[in-house]
Amino acid sequence: MEDPELILTLRRQGIRDERVVAAMTLLRRADFVPHRLREVASADEALPIGEAQTISQPFVVALMTEALELQPGDRVLEIGTGSGYQAAVLHLLGADVYTIEVREGLARTAAEHLQPYAGPRLHLRVGDGFQGWPEAAPFDAIVLTAAPETLPPTLVDQLAPGGRLVAPVGGQHEVQSLVRVRKGAEGAVRTERLLAVRFVPMTPASPLA
Repeated sequence: MEDPELILTLRRQGIRDERVVAAMTLLRRADFVPHRLREVASADEALPIGEAQTISQPFVVALMTEALELQPGDRVLEIGTGSGYQAAVLHLLGADVYTIEVREGLARTAAEHLQPYAGPRLHLRVGDGFQGWPEAAPFDAIVLTAAPETLPPTLVDQLAPGGRLVAPVGGQHEVQSLVRVRKGAEGAVRTERLLAVRFVPMTPASPLA
C-alpha cells in the first residue's frame, strides 16, 4: 500500500526517480525494525536494529538507491545487509541482488525479513564485506551501508566497466562523505561527493582463533 506521506517527504527532499519512490512505498519499514520500534518506523530518521547497527533514514536509502542509476536486471552487490531493507528496495527495482552481512545474528534476522522476496534474484551470505563477492563479480552497481575509512580497492575492482559504486567514506569520529564512483570503459574511476553523512563504521570479519 502506498504511503502518501513518505512519497511527499521523498519528493520534497529532492528524490526524482519515481521508480525508487514507488519501490520504497511498496515496503513497510516497520517490517524491518525491532518490534519495540515499529510504532516509530515511519519517521525519517535512522533507527537501531541491534548489535550497534542502524537502519538508515528513508531519505538516505532513497538517495543512495537513486545514485546507483539501476536498470532492471543489473547485478548489484550490497555490503552490509543490516535489517534487509535496502536489499528489498534493490530487489523491487528488478536488480539481481548479492548482499553480505558480517554479523551472523543480523544476517539471520535479515533472512527472515527478506523471506517474501526469496528467489533466484536475491542472494544473502555472511562474510567479510571488504572481500566482496568475487565469484559473482563483476557488478553493475555496488552499495555500502557502512563507512570504510577509505574505499576498499577490492570492491572497486569488482565493479564492471560502466558501473557505479555508492558509499559513505570516512572515520567514525569525523564527517563522512557519501560518494559515487563511476568506472569507465577502460577501467579509470571518477569519484564525486554527494552529501555529508554519518554512518556506522564498516568492520571486517573477525579472524578465526
